[in-house]
Amino acid sequence: MNSKATSNSSALSGLKVLELGQLIAGPFAAKTLADFGAEVIKVEAPDSGDPLRKWRLLKDGTSVWWQVQSRNKRSLALDLRTPEGQGIVRQLATEADVLIENFRPGAMEGWDLAPDDLIAQNPKLIVLRISGYGQTGPYRNRPGFGVIGEAMGGLRHLTAEPGRVPVRVGVSIGDTLSALHGVIGILLALQHRHATGKGQVIDVALYESVFNCMESLLPEYSAFGAVRGPAGSALPGIAPTNAYRCKDGAYALVAGNGDSIFKRLMNLIGRTDLANDPSLSDNTGRVARVEEIDQAIENWTLQKSVEEVLHALESASVPAGRIYDIADIAADPHYEARGMLEQVTLTDGSSLKVPGFVPKLSLTPGQHRRNAPDLGQDTDVILKEMGLSSEQIQKLRANGIVGGGNHIKC
Repeated sequence: MNSKATSNSSALSGLKVLELGQLIAGPFAAKTLADFGAEVIKVEAPDSGDPLRKWRLLKDGTSVWWQVQSRNKRSLALDLRTPEGQGIVRQLATEADVLIENFRPGAMEGWDLAPDDLIAQNPKLIVLRISGYGQTGPYRNRPGFGVIGEAMGGLRHLTAEPGRVPVRVGVSIGDTLSALHGVIGILLALQHRHATGKGQVIDVALYESVFNCMESLLPEYSAFGAVRGPAGSALPGIAPTNAYRCKDGAYALVAGNGDSIFKRLMNLIGRTDLANDPSLSDNTGRVARVEEIDQAIENWTLQKSVEEVLHALESASVPAGRIYDIADIAADPHYEARGMLEQVTLTDGSSLKVPGFVPKLSLTPGQHRRNAPDLGQDTDVILKEMGLSSEQIQKLRANGIVGGGNHIKC
């Protein structure tokens, strides 16, 4: 933790967020806000909670991913399908700064929770809506998960070896990109609210979040009719940057595409002829001869282990690295020094490593204030904060409208 920070310093302290989403996109956006001090109430179905609780590897019946996605949040187990549950959400929304949802378009309206109506009750409310295709357009009603957004946004087409089937990135990157675009939208809307006092609706589509990161694909197609295809580990139009096999079978990633960097790289591998070739002094010339350059680099890397290659490249100030798996990450001293291997203690006393906080703020860094909650762990407290009596809460619980508290253990 930064020495200038205090235990109580949080960039978003006092910001009240109501999270109605589930799985990845909406909850990741809320998690990012919670990491920096926002007070997040996560609304979950009383019977099962967020499906992410059961995704991937489970410890004592709950996903360890849950401890990342829902840290610093409070859980309210509430049935949004009932008029009583909808009334509680409307009341919470009157005091919230931000509401986040990632249901299919029309779901909120079907529950009598239309964002425009909520903003009419609370003009300062900011509503983030994340969906596969956005709230408008001919595809708005289609179901859309991250993998579909990645394909429609252009990413899936590029992630393959030429002539091979396009593959997934390996994580739900489309959802996470949408969440981050949503957080950007929230911060922009907060600045606008600061100036005008008015909230607004933020419409984020999964495919658009991916497409927004596709760099020059569209202008290249517009200007030249060029359709960029998959290129494996290379980056078309930029050279040299690739993965090169080493003597021990590992790969070194080398980015020698800066003009002066390229010259240092060629001198390092003993190819002064290429270093001093005027036709290779800029990227355009190097792209025209990229196969020759790649072969020259790999001829050199094949004579050394990956560690020897990386040591030599570091000494020559050439950007390079090796491919990390999670075991490499967990043992890396730089990750540790930067606080990216956060260790938390679970309720059973065991320890769990989770990712640290990004970005690094000098005065108000992200903090771990509490572990991810059990299902409905905070239901009673939240409802009492709203002014409900114990008798009213018990009636809601008896009717299946709320759950959790001391009555459900996850």
